[in-house]
Amino acid sequence: MERLGIGLIGTGFMGKCHALAWNAVKPVFGAGPKADLVALAEVDGALAAQKADEFGFAAATADWRDLVADPAIDVISITAPNTLHQEMAVAALEAGKHIWCEKPMAPTLAGAQAMRDAAAKSGKVAVLGYNYIQNPMIREMGRLIHAGEIGAVNHVRVEMDEDFMADPEAPFHWRNETASGYGALDDFAVHPLSLLRMLLGRVDVVMCDMGRPFPDRPDGKGGRRAMETHDIASVLIRLGDITGTLQVNRSAWGRKGRIAIQVFGTAGTIAYDQERANEFQIYTARGPLAEQGFRTILAAPGHPPYDRFIPAPGHGLGFNDLKIIECHELVNRILGKDSRTIDFDAGLDIERTVHAMAESYRTRSWVEVDQAPPAD
Repeated sequence: MERLGIGLIGTGFMGKCHALAWNAVKPVFGAGPKADLVALAEVDGALAAQKADEFGFAAATADWRDLVADPAIDVISITAPNTLHQEMAVAALEAGKHIWCEKPMAPTLAGAQAMRDAAAKSGKVAVLGYNYIQNPMIREMGRLIHAGEIGAVNHVRVEMDEDFMADPEAPFHWRNETASGYGALDDFAVHPLSLLRMLLGRVDVVMCDMGRPFPDRPDGKGGRRAMETHDIASVLIRLGDITGTLQVNRSAWGRKGRIAIQVFGTAGTIAYDQERANEFQIYTARGPLAEQGFRTILAAPGHPPYDRFIPAPGHGLGFNDLKIIECHELVNRILGKDSRTIDFDAGLDIERTVHAMAESYRTRSWVEVDQAPPAD
């Protein structure tokens, strides 16, 4: 395969991330097909034309369906709001396109199921934008855990916090609408769930509580609109014999991009914080007690694919670099190679976990996470 025709829906924060990744994936990783940036879509035609020029796309349109119908496009990146993912992904898959869709899949479980079923029926590659799993530090943590460096894992704690909704006077946003989902659970908690899945496996059972720190927000018309989603969630989880907690808060002043993970085992501990994404700490209970302590592991060329970006240790990768790695893994999947991706099957299981959490909050009880049924 010499080329992949690329279409992009959406030109905001994540749309730009996808465009940067498609432009960089071959220069960074070398071998592989050329990404041919065919067309992008944005609701405003003038903005679409502007972004096509900025991002390097050959054409622009105000109708995303034009990308679905274009025979020159092989892969469509979907970076539109969550409520639009289902319609766009299903249409693209039915048209024979591969899909790279931002998380979460859809606000409803039925919508996520429809996306997974469409992917299975099409036989095309459909993956989700969980770029944090691509971090070389997360990969190395997983390697050490699976190699038994901290013994048998018995407990895990995960926190994800940001403050983009910490201001009570910030205007009401589509993320505050019930139509967008539950709030912090599906807008947010899906990221730590993807990390847990890569490090330890799937969550089996949950007990959830949620909170609204603010009852309403300015509606932009001089009044206020009641909050419909929850910005905070606290969850007890079990992964087989491993107990754990998951806490998420998108109204946490001072937290910018924090995903804090602590994995405890019978012979040690691993700790990581996304705000210091190029390092983690490991404690191993070996040797004299007086000489034991946490060691800091810095990202280095020995932690692939860090070496594809920087030849020197300790210099660090960023958010967009992880997106480039994710793009490379998608291309590998399309080429039939081994890949580190969250496809629509695994993504549906994450969505089922989120909905189990919401059901637990509603019923005030432990809820088992059902396995996703086989594809039709």
